[in-house]
Formats: sequence, structure tokens, C-alpha cells
Amino acid sequence: MWGLLTVLAGNMLIDALEVSALMVATPAISAELGLSPAAGQWTLTAFALGFGGLMLFGGRLVALLGRRRCYLIALLVFAAASMIAGTSDSVEPLIATRLVKGFCAALTAPTGLAIITTRFAEGTDRARAISVYTLFGTSGFTAGLLASGLLTEVDWRWTLAFPAPVVLVLFAAGLVLIPRDPPAPGPAPLDLAGAWTFVGALFALVYTVSAVPSTGWTSARVLVGLVTAVVLAVACWLIERGARAPLLDAGVLRHRPLLLAALGAASLNGSYLGLLFILSNELQAQEKWTPTRTALAFLPACLPPAVTALRSGRLVARWGAPRLIPLGALAAFLGYLWFLRASAPLSYAVDLLPTLVLVGFAFVVSFAALNAQATGTVPAESRTVASATYQTAVQVGAALVLVLVAALLTVYRPAVRPAAIVVACVGLAGVLVGSAGRKPRP
Repeated sequence: MWGLLTVLAGNMLIDALEVSALMVATPAISAELGLSPAAGQWTLTAFALGFGGLMLFGGRLVALLGRRRCYLIALLVFAAASMIAGTSDSVEPLIATRLVKGFCAALTAPTGLAIITTRFAEGTDRARAISVYTLFGTSGFTAGLLASGLLTEVDWRWTLAFPAPVVLVLFAAGLVLIPRDPPAPGPAPLDLAGAWTFVGALFALVYTVSAVPSTGWTSARVLVGLVTAVVLAVACWLIERGARAPLLDAGVLRHRPLLLAALGAASLNGSYLGLLFILSNELQAQEKWTPTRTALAFLPACLPPAVTALRSGRLVARWGAPRLIPLGALAAFLGYLWFLRASAPLSYAVDLLPTLVLVGFAFVVSFAALNAQATGTVPAESRTVASATYQTAVQVGAALVLVLVAALLTVYRPAVRPAAIVVACVGLAGVLVGSAGRKPRP
């Protein structure tokens, strides 16, 4: 049984690692391929779009085909995409493979947790297994940054390719250890139209914003992109309204604590990744830091959440999510304000360290609370959909903030202040959303 947990937790580590794996490598990729920050951000946002944009659809696919089959197929596809990306010399295959890997993560991350809840007996064993699974997930982001820094020093392609052999080992072990399960009787329809219009609208929006630095807001390319995004979003809304089993459950979306938690998490995750994108480009392009030094500089922000992951539940139980969420959002916002006062050349101790410490504190205090509020306040039969909706918001927030920050870095470079202002504004939105969660609904 614990061998099964090793496979599931190991893959969760890889899924979480992929979120940050290219954060430090992106400047090197952009430099070699001749990309602007607006174009280079695709290596990050494509994964977020695949992960978040197809999370709900992935749940339907797992219900139709079965957990074991989907999990193993996703592992093989993930490994193949990693190898293709690692041997690529152009940006198009990088974007395509990152999108595919994001979809694979959307299949395996929630499925792994579902397998744990059915294979481990309720009580101590299940609680311990979920704790291990959560710990590997929270540690993956830190591991991704460090691996990205170290491997980029050799060749940025290794950052893309190195998960492949690890995933193949997990696949071989999974063939033996992952239990067989028949597809669920009478699964809900896949809702292909809803899934592809939703992810299409997101992709069109990100594509449009990334094109602004090179074409301007009034260009035909940007106007057509905006119209396409709006049309697809409206089509998705109409399809979901009329669907017998919609992906975006209106009842779940109307649940106020879940909606506020999703918006708060999107703000926190998006502003954090936006900040790291700014710093990674600034430190390596302007300050001439090495990728490894840059990755190590980020530890005050990403290490505390990983170290305290197993105790985060006690913190939520002691103080309550409505108190912790606005506190964390405020800490992150103050960190972004502190960074706004900085000017080149940057001092790590004075300009960056206080910001990173405050953001790290924000995640320690509020990320588990956001998750608890999102899933713990809905009826038991809706928790799977609620969790997928929440994770969708987290990844979509990351994609939208990243592309906007990257566009501003391209337009105003070498100045970073406009992009930093956007990050601070997103952080302020998190404070407002968190504060709204403390007020009783009239």
C-alpha cells in the first residue's frame, strides 16, 4: 500500500514541480530563441492553461475511462512531451508540449488524491497518506525552482527533459501498484463543447495580450483576438447554461465562500508568480545573476510554505479561515508595496528579502485556509467539483497575471515598475476579496 503512495506522491511532486520548473529558465530560453518577455511567458502560461483550463474536463474523462487507465496514459504522454520539449529548438513545440503536460497534470493530480481516499482506510492511515501527498505537492514548487536554476546552468533543455525518466519509472511501478477500477456506471457526458470553448477563450485572451507589445492595442490582430475571446466566452456560458451536466456547475459557483476563496487564491497565486517572473528577468537580465543564484534567492518565499505544510491544518483549525485569508493577503500586498519602492541596482537584503519573506508568510498563513474554505463549506457530494473549480481559478489567475506582467516588461523594459504595479494591484484585489469573506452575507 505504501508503495502505491510512493508512486502517487512522486508524481504529485512532478506535477507541482512543473508549475515552477521554467520560472528561472525562461530568461535563458528567451535569450537563446530570441524571444521577448511577452513571448517567453508562454513556456509558463501554456502549462497553467492546460492544467487549469482542462481540470474540470479531465475529471469527466477520468470518470468515463477509469482512474487507472487515465493515470497511466497521462504518465506516458507526460514523459513523451518532456522529451519532445527537451529536444526542441523553437518556441512552438515548447508551447504545445507545455499545454499537453498541463492537461496531463490535470488528470493525475486530482486522480492521485481520489485513489488515496479509496485505497487507504479512513482514520490514521488515510490522514497520514494525504499528509504525505500534500507535502510532496507543496515541496514540488520549491524543488522546481532549484532544479530549474541548477539545470539551466548546464542547458535549459534539461529543465524540460529531466522529468521524463522519473515519470517512466513511476509508470512502470504504477503498472503493478495502481489498482484496477472499472469506469463509473453512467458517467456524466464529457461536455466537449463546454471544455474547448472555455480553454479556447482563455488561450485567445492570453494570445491577444501577448501580442500587444509588438502590434499595439488597436491592431487588427489584437482586436480580432479580443473579439474571439469574448465570443468563445459567451459561447461557453450559453453551452453551460443549456447542458444537462455542465462542467461549470452554477450551484457551486453561487456558493459565496467557494467563490471568494477561488478569487482570493487566484489573486495570491497570480501575483506571486507575476512577482517571481519580474524578479527572474530582472536579476538575470539586468543584474547578471546566474540561474542558480536566482533560484536560491527565492527560497525565503517558497520554502516556508513547504516546511509548514503538515501543520497548516492546525493553523486553520486554531484561527479559522476567515481570519487567516485577509491576513495573508495583506502580508503579500505589503510585500509588493515594499518592492515598488526599490530602484536599480537592487539590493537583495533591503529591496528583495523583505518582499519575499512577506509573501512566504502570506502563503503559510492563508493558502491552506483558502483551500479549506473552498472545499470545506460545500456539501459533501459537491466537493470534487468544488475542488476542481478552485484549482481552475488558481491556474487561470496565474496565466492571466503572467501574460500581463510579461507584456508590460516587454513594452517598458528595462523598467519593471509598471509590471510591479500590476502585481500590487492584483495583491490589493486579494485583500479586498479576503476582507469580504469576513463580513456576514446580508
